[in-house]
Amino acid sequence: MKYICSKCNAKEEVTTYKAKCDCGGLFKLDYKPPKFNLSSIDRNTWSIFRYRNFMPLLDEQWRNISLGEGMTPIIKFDDDVILKMDYFMPTLSFKDRGAAVLISHCKSTGVESVVQDSSGNAGNSIAAYCAKANIDCEIFVPEGTSPKKIDMIKSHNARVNVVSGSRDNCADVCRAKVETEGKYYANHVYNPFFYEGTKTYVYEIYEQLNRIPQNIFVPLGNGTLFIGIIKGLEELIESNIINKMPNIIAVQGENCDPFIKAFENKEKQPALITPRPTMAEGIAIGIPMRGEEILEYIYKYNIEMITAPENQILNARASLAAKGIYCEHTTAATYAAYLKYCKLYGKTHDSLIPMCGAGLKSDH
Repeated sequence: MKYICSKCNAKEEVTTYKAKCDCGGLFKLDYKPPKFNLSSIDRNTWSIFRYRNFMPLLDEQWRNISLGEGMTPIIKFDDDVILKMDYFMPTLSFKDRGAAVLISHCKSTGVESVVQDSSGNAGNSIAAYCAKANIDCEIFVPEGTSPKKIDMIKSHNARVNVVSGSRDNCADVCRAKVETEGKYYANHVYNPFFYEGTKTYVYEIYEQLNRIPQNIFVPLGNGTLFIGIIKGLEELIESNIINKMPNIIAVQGENCDPFIKAFENKEKQPALITPRPTMAEGIAIGIPMRGEEILEYIYKYNIEMITAPENQILNARASLAAKGIYCEHTTAATYAAYLKYCKLYGKTHDSLIPMCGAGLKSDH
């Protein structure tokens, strides 16, 4: 198993501390799991590592680092919608799936200190798992990040830097530190081990329902859940468990929609946009680093695209809360997009929507 550059196809050992290839391309993982089957799940392990037979783990470090992430319930919301309750996680966010695998990999390869940039949730996940793994951690977040997310990051003894400007500027500042100081970049976008965690979202759905829903709505910013879902579904297809992709609807905020603009113009790279302020901070990514890769998936699988109307996010959040689901604004944006989709195309039966982040994290 090696890293392979997404641009020049050069290979690199997975023990490297490099964040990307020397040519500038981001790494993918040259790893093919065995065919997925329910009998190979370790049902005595109550975390995403019950699927470890299909994950690229170097050793058993995960046993000391797992916080019980994953195994989140799927609940019926109404006759057409089921919700995957991924904010039922140690740090109240789906990002724990990826962080658990990435930080286990860091521990396996002797990493002692990491830096990462985030809109909040991924930073909190990385900070929590670094705390469990006894790895030094420094997180960069953009101004405007929920104070409660910042407080959670600090609670795990991680250092927090609040960077002025946009989410993309925050990433630039953090990556400059990686370049100049040689820090290990434990980033949810750059490091492909993160997606080996988020793909378990699909494994769980299949194990819990014994099927895949017809329609899967997924928020799309940097693509950490999106890529994980595609990877997981591809593995189920290759394992002859499902015979085709379900209908996937990718959701962007209307104030930050580089993929939708590119899709409309049939471009191969995300459109150059100027992000505007949005409540959907978790998907407010103007320059997604894996943009070409994500667009390839969008075209390959005829993935639908829709924007979440900014003026309906709070209404969607209130509608969810009125039925007991208290989620953060970015998560509510996905439900707002679902309601818009139904207005455009009619009632959409058998739809799965992820509840990615808990509401207590975004009361600001």
